[in-house]
Amino acid sequence: MRIFLETERLILRRFTEADVDLLVGLDADPEVMRFLTGGRSTPGAEIEHDLLPAIVSSYDRYAGYGRWAAIEKATGDFLGWFHLRPKSDGPPDEPWLGYRLRRAAWGQGYATEGSRALIRKGFVDLGARLVLATTMAVNTASRRVMEKAGLTLVRTFHQEWPDAIAGNEYGDVVYALDKTDWERQQVADADTLSG
Repeated sequence: MRIFLETERLILRRFTEADVDLLVGLDADPEVMRFLTGGRSTPGAEIEHDLLPAIVSSYDRYAGYGRWAAIEKATGDFLGWFHLRPKSDGPPDEPWLGYRLRRAAWGQGYATEGSRALIRKGFVDLGARLVLATTMAVNTASRRVMEKAGLTLVRTFHQEWPDAIAGNEYGDVVYALDKTDWERQQVADADTLSG
């Protein structure tokens, strides 16, 4: 197992071709897919032949960036995934943060914990200047994670969806955190702990 990052409760490791069933199971839950596809699952063949090979090959293309399986340290259970990676048409020092977790992991702080760790990794080790994230405006749980991870709302936008998803009329939101603001947050957090 090639560990990328560890937190207090999580191991983030590289995906392998053997992980196809984990991803199929994650994307089969309509609630997990609610704000992505309106609840439709991703076909297993698409995950096996397109998505997973793209994930695995990205580790060599984008040094330090990618998508990682989130494993709960205490149980060894697969909780979902996190990603931090630049968009193909975007600057390499402006990666996008993302996450998708099993329902059993919701509401336990895993999304915030993994996100904060990846943000730190991006700024400290990977030379990121700005970290961005996006979700549907109505996805309050994901927006709360972004805010707890230190990102702030920068804009709302509307895009065409191939299939209407409940709430898409309210648009999507982009959150961001630049390195200078992140460094200020670290100092403020250290002061709070020591004070």
